Amino acid sequence: MATGLALRCWALLAHDDADALYAEALRLHERHGGPYEHARTQLVYGEWLRRHRGRAEARGHLAAAVSAFERLGAQLWAERARGELAAFGERGDEPQHSGPLTLLTPQELQVVRLAADGHTNKEIAAQLFLSPRTVGHHLYKAYPKLGVTGRAELAHLVP
Repeated sequence: MATGLALRCWALLAHDDADALYAEALRLHERHGGPYEHARTQLVYGEWLRRHRGRAEARGHLAAAVSAFERLGAQLWAERARGELAAFGERGDEPQHSGPLTLLTPQELQVVRLAADGHTNKEIAAQLFLSPRTVGHHLYKAYPKLGVTGRAELAHLVP
């Protein structure tokens, strides 16, 4: 008998039957697993749904993952789930900012935050599942909106 964790891993590698594998993994987590693994599966299932077909269904899984991760104190995982929700243009439970950051698209905001933390384009690309060239494009579009000319100035703008 497969575990929810094993099914989640198989779903990550699957092409055709990933949907069924994720659903079964969630069912097993509800019956036999802990809340952390359940939330992790909701997150990756929500990411998969957003990229492949079910935007409305993805929102539900991603929002549930954010809530679960916050209850568990797993802030980095909650941030990742919020980032996926931001791809829909939603900000989730994230506090609203004022100032030039509100001019950025959700994707630009994610890229700018990571760049302000000192990550390279390649590192940002790997974390957000983008190409380094796309990361560069987002920064190129964000700099004039923020009134900066380079990465060094981002650290002063981003909380």
